[in-house]
Amino acid sequence: DAGIGSAVDIPPVMELGVDGILTNTALAEAKDPVKMAVAMKYATIAGRLAYLAGRMPKRTYAVPSSPTGGVPFKG
Repeated sequence: DAGIGSAVDIPPVMELGVDGILTNTALAEAKDPVKMAVAMKYATIAGRLAYLAGRMPKRTYAVPSSPTGGVPFKG
């Protein structure tokens, strides 16, 4: 068992650069194995597309994404 219990577990594992993911137990023990298989398919596709799109750089500090000049503070 690879520790994959649901579709949400797939993208973080893909970020490790694996060539494959074992999902047998997660599918076999799911309440609806067919729906779980479809969810895992889409999670895999989403993970790959996100990788190809390229994420924004990780930072250790916050950077404003909106202009800060000329905007009065409203409290």
